[in-house]
Amino acid sequence: MQVSLRVARLIFHFLRGIALAAVVFPRAEHVRQQSMVRDWSRRLLEICGVKLVVHPAGEVLEHSVMLVGNHVSWLDIYVISAWRPVSFVAKAEIQKWPILGWLAKTIGTVFIRRDKRSDALRIVCQLADALKSGERICIFPEGTTSDGIQLLPFHANLLQAPVSAMAAVQPICLMYEDAQGQQSLAPAYIGEISLFASLISILRAAPLTAHLYITAPLRACDDRRELARCAQGAVHSALRLLQQRLEPSPEAAVVNAEVSRVELN
Repeated sequence: MQVSLRVARLIFHFLRGIALAAVVFPRAEHVRQQSMVRDWSRRLLEICGVKLVVHPAGEVLEHSVMLVGNHVSWLDIYVISAWRPVSFVAKAEIQKWPILGWLAKTIGTVFIRRDKRSDALRIVCQLADALKSGERICIFPEGTTSDGIQLLPFHANLLQAPVSAMAAVQPICLMYEDAQGQQSLAPAYIGEISLFASLISILRAAPLTAHLYITAPLRACDDRRELARCAQGAVHSALRLLQQRLEPSPEAAVVNAEVSRVELN
């Protein structure tokens, strides 16, 4: 499909999203809201030429859980939402993004000011209360996006929330694959690239496959730094498994045979 046609379809999809968020979403019950977010996100991926493949490698928790993952692109949010709608924690600057910022705020994204240390304490308390009430929350503890080839260090601050709430953490890993079966850097939202330029990069690279690897959950503990270390280790291992699938070797073939795949069309 031509890039110009995809852009036209995306514009219509975002206009529809604005209408739903302004009129229908606030009046809908929670279950209906989640269904709307999931369906809208799946449609967004479809228009962008992105297929989602989920790799569940253990028990998937539905309630009172903090998802902790690597961060490659703004597209990550819609990949995760197409699988399971969750509340995200995002930098405050995203509120200023055209359309996407308003949509993110409408569906319950929690925004944090990274330049204000006291704001972290407020967010931790808010997240802990949400976890205690059974909600699902997702954070990207690298604190910024990367090219997705390697992980950046995980910051432990926001992981105080599951420690305080005695809630589980479920590490997740995202990786994008191009049509040639190689890891794609097209979705990477890094450097000085603008949001629009990033979108065009994704559309030109289509078709893409978004791999979402769900690792076994980490049970509650009382040390946020240890929790961050364990979560980073789990995400790193998942990333290496996904990367090895793209470069088959005798050792990787044995591992890959144990990885189940669930495609969401």
